[in-house]
Amino acid sequence: MNILVTGAAGFIGSHLCEKLLENDEHHVIGVDGFLGPTPAPLKAKNIAHLQSHPRFTFLELDLLTADLPSLLQNVEAVYHLAGMPGVRTSWGTEFAAYAAHNISTTQRLLEACKDRPLKRFIYASTSSVYGERSGPLSETLEPAPLSPYGITKLTGEHLCRVYFREFAVPIVILRYFTVYGPRQRPDMSFHRFIRQLLAGQPLTVFGDGTQSRDFTYISDCVDGTAAALERKEAVGQTINIGGKERASVHDVIHLLESLTGKQATIHYAPAARGEPKQTWADLTKAEQLLGYKPVVTLENGLQKEIEYIRSLYGDERS
Repeated sequence: MNILVTGAAGFIGSHLCEKLLENDEHHVIGVDGFLGPTPAPLKAKNIAHLQSHPRFTFLELDLLTADLPSLLQNVEAVYHLAGMPGVRTSWGTEFAAYAAHNISTTQRLLEACKDRPLKRFIYASTSSVYGERSGPLSETLEPAPLSPYGITKLTGEHLCRVYFREFAVPIVILRYFTVYGPRQRPDMSFHRFIRQLLAGQPLTVFGDGTQSRDFTYISDCVDGTAAALERKEAVGQTINIGGKERASVHDVIHLLESLTGKQATIHYAPAARGEPKQTWADLTKAEQLLGYKPVVTLENGLQKEIEYIRSLYGDERS
């Protein structure tokens, strides 16, 4: 199968390309515009090992201006992971970039796909669409995002549903819950915490540290994402992709101290605007439709990310 992956040089996208290429029958076209908070050299590093793969083609393109009909020629499935990430930076003048790269590009891609015989159009969304809720978050809940970022991702979901209803584009919407692991973006908490801890620097915690998340290790995330390509019953559905464990920020820091043997000094900053106090994925639907079951514990996943951060930066010292 010929598969297009947008955002292919990103954290999740690069791992997904690797996963798809494990199937000898798949050819992957990876596209990335090198946008967002991850430095371009780091994104290039994410896919450097794939550049020589005989069934992988990489194109640096801006989806706002790219010739999408030509790009989609012979493509049988699309994974749309590209977009502008991050809650904290989506306020103010930066919103224009979020609207362009999370909404307009999604509409352009769906429009280019509407008359094609696609087997699947898989859209990467986020738990940020749920807003502030208590208890497990089911896909049946009415979304109530707290941030402009969450609103743009929810708008992308609505676009997918419109094109599914009107043009039968075979969409699957996946809502990711705080994915972590090797190649995680430098602006994300685990990456920052590990780098600061190893360098002997204070850890910056936004809020009081009691906020909790459903943390999803990257290999679990891509397993669920890859399964959406094969399961016909997933078409037209919105599905949570969460992790094996939930924990508070303080719990994570204590675990990092144990794994690194280093004592953390914490600097508390005001809580980030638009961030919910807790997230918790109800995975019932993912289990039923995708056969999804996360297996990586938080401790094992953090150990792998520590190893990655060490390989990336070496022994930094403040």
